[in-house]
Amino acid sequence: MKLRKVTAASAAVLALAVAATACGSGDKDDSGSGGGKKITVGIKFDQPGIGQKTPQGYSGFDVDVAKYVAKKLGYNEDQIEWKESKSADRETMLQRGDVDFITASYSITPERQQKVDFAGPYLLAHQDVLIRADDSAIKTPADLNSKKLCSVTGSTSAQNVKDKLAPKADLQQYPTYSACLTGLQNKAIDALTTDDSILAGYASQAQFKGKFKLGGFKMTNENYGIGVKKGSDLKDKINKALEDMVSDGSWDKAVQANFGPANYKNEPAPKIGDIKS
Repeated sequence: MKLRKVTAASAAVLALAVAATACGSGDKDDSGSGGGKKITVGIKFDQPGIGQKTPQGYSGFDVDVAKYVAKKLGYNEDQIEWKESKSADRETMLQRGDVDFITASYSITPERQQKVDFAGPYLLAHQDVLIRADDSAIKTPADLNSKKLCSVTGSTSAQNVKDKLAPKADLQQYPTYSACLTGLQNKAIDALTTDDSILAGYASQAQFKGKFKLGGFKMTNENYGIGVKKGSDLKDKINKALEDMVSDGSWDKAVQANFGPANYKNEPAPKIGDIKS
């Protein structure tokens, strides 16, 4: 009798545990193949044209790419949970499982590939400079010598220019790219440097239309990839979605919609796995 009572009690506990697990499993489909209630995607919240949170929602090229990929994985737009992915937090967010994938101007590098996997690349960007539209003095990177060159505090972009291309450039560090843009507009600085895609996103804003231009210097290659947790089967699925996005014309439409006003001379869509050094 005692044995039957213990067995029955254990069975009841096991049944409750299974039921609880089943109830929780519908909240999120970790395989990213649809069927769950949501998929969690990391993006930038503060980069116009790339990834930006606005009162109207989320916008930018990375957002458009993420929406397309999510749909191919079986998720509608209202099933996407957006999470801010700051540059310093991206690997940790993926390793902890805070997000399913990250699309956030995320350059593929050997150091990062040791910690996470990447699908893509889906965009080849380059370090460049943004200057005033009427500036005819800066035509090459060497022309930045003795010019006031701005980037955000902690960024390596401006230091790269000074170390390799314009040793006499006067580096100015501002807290945000928006602050650099204001300084550029007010002639407090002469040029702003970071990835050309990011610069094009800022220059495409309505309030800046026609006021700035890209130098077109292509000082580095930045291969933007979609980050996933190491070993995730999402990598192959996302790669297939990216190929579809290019082949059906959605990639070109997204580039034009987000960067067109800045006359951004984008590179053609890269081949999956083709990482330019």
